[in-house]
Amino acid sequence: MDLFEGLKSKIKGQNRTVVFPEGEDVRVLAAAIRLADDGLVQSILLGVEADIKATAEKHGLNLENVQIVDPSQYPEAAQKEMIDKLVERRKGKNTEEQVIEMLKDVNYFGTMLVYLGKADAMVSGAVHATGDTVRPALQIIKTKPGMRRISGAFIMQRENERYVFGDAAINIDPDAETLAEIAIQSAETARLFDIDPKVAMLSFSTKGSAAGPMVDKVREATKVAQERDPKTPYDGELQFDAAFVPAVGASKAPDSEIAGHANVFIFPELQSGNIGYKIAQRLGGFEAIGPILQGLNAPVSDLSRGASEEDVYKVAIITAAQV
Repeated sequence: MDLFEGLKSKIKGQNRTVVFPEGEDVRVLAAAIRLADDGLVQSILLGVEADIKATAEKHGLNLENVQIVDPSQYPEAAQKEMIDKLVERRKGKNTEEQVIEMLKDVNYFGTMLVYLGKADAMVSGAVHATGDTVRPALQIIKTKPGMRRISGAFIMQRENERYVFGDAAINIDPDAETLAEIAIQSAETARLFDIDPKVAMLSFSTKGSAAGPMVDKVREATKVAQERDPKTPYDGELQFDAAFVPAVGASKAPDSEIAGHANVFIFPELQSGNIGYKIAQRLGGFEAIGPILQGLNAPVSDLSRGASEEDVYKVAIITAAQV
């Protein structure tokens, strides 16, 4: 089954609610309407109601099945609850006056709707930088128990091939503990997409063919991931060809059950992860789906500012499937 058809079947009729802070953007507006009309999610659009309606009218879009919330017109009692809960959540780091200012930012407002249970998930980033989406999520929703960091993975899809690349979006130079968390989070993401994870911890070295601190980090991360998540197979350090090509894996790492058969690839730092997924996308013809933010207590997704309506639609489906 096609990846998205499978995810649609999981979420259809589940009444999962996704908030879109950038409701005035036509790409987001059209995707949110389509998602609601298809019965996949209940869409909440944040923005000035008159502006959203004007954009919808201009583009011939029907707002009948979506909810519009104007943060500046939010009911007083609900607004007070949101302010009080955010002050409490920030634990003295922000005053009430500062929180009031923070909530004028649609990303903070949308994140609070998720935190308060008024929405199940959030999708933003079509007109905001990654930090504008991620910062409120980290401050309010925070990481899952036992996780120190979040990470970003991409699903790489080409016809019947499907792989997970992580981290290609968030952590610039993770230490061994963080790299292990990225691996564990990426294995969970793989299962969401019906991939039985076989996780390769990538390096420029395979099983001692080179030495140095960068190799040591990958080895240590592999050990930590294996100890923390024994149900999932992890192996490293492996070069990409040893992880991916059966003949090379058999030659370079003959005792490995992962070598030559990996489907989840963990890059040692952000630079190689970002370069790697873009090479696969542009030269290999893979569709890069993501980034999928991993490790949060509730699903939040960050769009590319170059996202199309179709991208918003697909990312929202992925996000709703994580609820």
